Amino acid sequence: MRIITWNCNMAFRKKADFILTYKPDILIVPECEHPDKLLFPIDTPKPADILWFGKNKNKGLAIFSYSNFRFTVLENHNQDLQMIIPIAVTNGQFEFNLFAIWANNPTDRDGQYIEQVWKAIHHYQNLLTDTKTILIGDFNSNTIWDRKHRESNHSNVVKLLEDKGIFSTYHLHHKQIQGTEEHPTLYMYRHKDKPYHIDYCFASKDLLKRVSSVEIGNFDEWIKYSDHVPIVVTFDN
Repeated sequence: MRIITWNCNMAFRKKADFILTYKPDILIVPECEHPDKLLFPIDTPKPADILWFGKNKNKGLAIFSYSNFRFTVLENHNQDLQMIIPIAVTNGQFEFNLFAIWANNPTDRDGQYIEQVWKAIHHYQNLLTDTKTILIGDFNSNTIWDRKHRESNHSNVVKLLEDKGIFSTYHLHHKQIQGTEEHPTLYMYRHKDKPYHIDYCFASKDLLKRVSSVEIGNFDEWIKYSDHVPIVVTFDN
């Protein structure tokens, strides 16, 4: 099973071919246009299932299946957490809960970025367990931006997830420490000298045992398409 997250920086219909060469089973795409606008070239593989969320049809959060996995939004989806979507994923043999994330909610005066993830962890705490759980997407956050006086900062989000048996696949696989990542996922304004790691895939203990690779896209290959590079996580069957 291969899961990829990539903030495409809009106009996904023109860029899908490039990320699809990595053959994702599931693809999470922040800043993707509404499905009505996804007029792919005729030879571009079409998704088997798709969910989309947002108010701006040019820039929402899309979740695609390019395999036999199918999606169902969980009934307790909190509409106030607009871009953190709890989804039941199944292919009839294997199922898990996936939280697709684009931590970006300007309408929330109490915090539009990592604070959204903090609130989601508390709202969905009964679903967040050390089995069959993945949180993946653009968190718009890193430990380097922690506000020490604020409980809902990045480091505390990471700790809260780890207390529930859920860990960052990248940090474990590459033996990295939060805040000192060697591999950026964002180049602000597409400048190579402004690198940050703000996209993540967290997984529960049972799934972590199956991680065979975690790849981060490189600047030279992806910068022509987006200010973000993809995270590609492969799990053994």
